[in-house]
Amino acid sequence: MPNSEIDLNPVDFITVGTVGPKGQRVFHLQAGKGDQIVSLIIEKEQAWALSEAIRELVQDLEQRFPIGESVDLSNFNMELRDPIEPMFRVAQMGLGYDEDRRMVVLVAQELVATEEDADDADPESAQPGIVRMWCSREQMGALSAHATATVQAGRPDPKQNGRLVYYWT
Repeated sequence: MPNSEIDLNPVDFITVGTVGPKGQRVFHLQAGKGDQIVSLIIEKEQAWALSEAIRELVQDLEQRFPIGESVDLSNFNMELRDPIEPMFRVAQMGLGYDEDRRMVVLVAQELVATEEDADDADPESAQPGIVRMWCSREQMGALSAHATATVQAGRPDPKQNGRLVYYWT
């Protein structure tokens, strides 16, 4: 999706989920505001890294700007919503915090083909799509916990990840 920029400010929900059987799961980062749902494809490692980065950010924010009350994460519906139609595959993500609004922003940038990948590529398509998802700290805490659980719900031995692996000692 060339040159697309979407701002979900603020989101009604944000989640990470998978589609497909273990070993063949496709990870999705999904958020919505009103009747707009944005689904993005991410890698399992990106889901794990995102959960860790959010956890660290939320802990830092709690030390600097205490909320003073615990959050019941069971109040959040962390299921993927239909339709699950990915806009793009994510290349990179970043987190930020707006102190005045007390909101966390998650920015996801599209993976685009390089010149080596597509010699006849349209220069317009080289511009990555960007999605900004503005969330409360509570929503981000729930996302972090859920993403960790989703990643850990995979195969008991992720080293095999659908392949036969030989190990020598």
